[in-house]
Amino acid sequence: MVRIEAIIRPDKFDDVKDALQRLGVIAMTVDEVHGCGHQAGHVEHYRGLETHINLLRKIRITTVVHEVDPDDVVTAICDAAYTGEHGDGKIFIMPLLDAVRIRTRERGGEAV
Repeated sequence: MVRIEAIIRPDKFDDVKDALQRLGVIAMTVDEVHGCGHQAGHVEHYRGLETHINLLRKIRITTVVHEVDPDDVVTAICDAAYTGEHGDGKIFIMPLLDAVRIRTRERGGEAV
């Protein structure tokens, strides 16, 4: 089992979700997050005041895969989230030792 966490632009979420569903990845957790990186933020003007915004709004998608090849998932996310600009996002891949479904206490892939 592998846990995949992708941080992407909010406007690319539907494209990424559709790409994952085409692969058979339907279970995911989605969070609205704020962060900074190489994109380094931007400047906004409000009522004549200049404000530097360095924490940008992003979407974090977390999923666990055990029946789908993790490389296929990463490729699908990269293809769907790509704009070619700074701020397209990051993907983190982590081995997952175990999972437990609380209701039935099933473990491993059965719990996912």
